[in-house]
Amino acid sequence: QIYACHGGAWSFVAPRADLFADNGQLIISHFGGPSWRAKDGSTVVGTVVNKVTVDRTAIPWLVLSAAPARDSHPGRLARTTFIQRIDTTGGLAPPASDCNATTAGTQAEVPYTADYVFWK
Repeated sequence: QIYACHGGAWSFVAPRADLFADNGQLIISHFGGPSWRAKDGSTVVGTVVNKVTVDRTAIPWLVLSAAPARDSHPGRLARTTFIQRIDTTGGLAPPASDCNATTAGTQAEVPYTADYVFWK
């Protein structure tokens, strides 16, 4: 997760994640929008439907509706209607004390893990 320091508080900027199949092969990239792009060029954009904090030390679990992106191609994500982010660890904004006059204007990338489920 990417966060920006605005002199006194961190704000969420965008996600950045690589999604791998069970065999370890990179299959999807996740980035701002929020968007997901498969290696075949199929792309969806999500809209948060619901979220729940399951673990206060991790980013929330999400349910997002999904729609094809304008530049999408037919492929793996073409018929995706919903996306779930579950089993999250990490990814929370840095401590507020780390955002001050010295760090204002900087960004921090905070690692996280999650399972993503794509529904068609």
